[in-house]
Amino acid sequence: MSTASYIFGILSAVLVLVIIIEMLRRGSLRERHAIWWLLGGMIALVIGVFPSILQWTADALGVAVPTNLVFFASITVLFLAHLQHSAELTRLEAKTRTLAEKVAMLDLRLREAEDRDGDSAGKRDIN
Repeated sequence: MSTASYIFGILSAVLVLVIIIEMLRRGSLRERHAIWWLLGGMIALVIGVFPSILQWTADALGVAVPTNLVFFASITVLFLAHLQHSAELTRLEAKTRTLAEKVAMLDLRLREAEDRDGDSAGKRDIN
C-alpha cells in the first residue's frame, strides 16, 4: 500500500468519526441511531491504521481478496442500520396512527359539545 493511500484511509476514517460525533453533539443524530455508524467508523480507522489486520482477517475467514471483505462488512453495517431505522419507522407509524385516532375522537367530542352548547344557547334566547 502506498503512503498516500495509507494516509487517505486514516484521514477518511477520522473525518467520518468527527462528522458523526459532531452530529451527535448538535443533536441532529441520536445515540441509538449512531451506533452502527460509529462502529463502521471505528473499524475503518483500525483497518486504516493497521492494514495488516484486514489481510489477517480475510485469511482467517477464507476470503481471497481483502477488499471483498471490506465490501461485505460495509454492506452488513448498512443493512443493520437500515433494519434499525425500519423498526423505528414502524414504531413511529403505529404511534402516529394512534395519535391521529385520538385527535379525531377529541375533535368529534368537541364538535358535539359545541353543538349541544349552541342548541341550549338558542333555546335560552327564545325564552
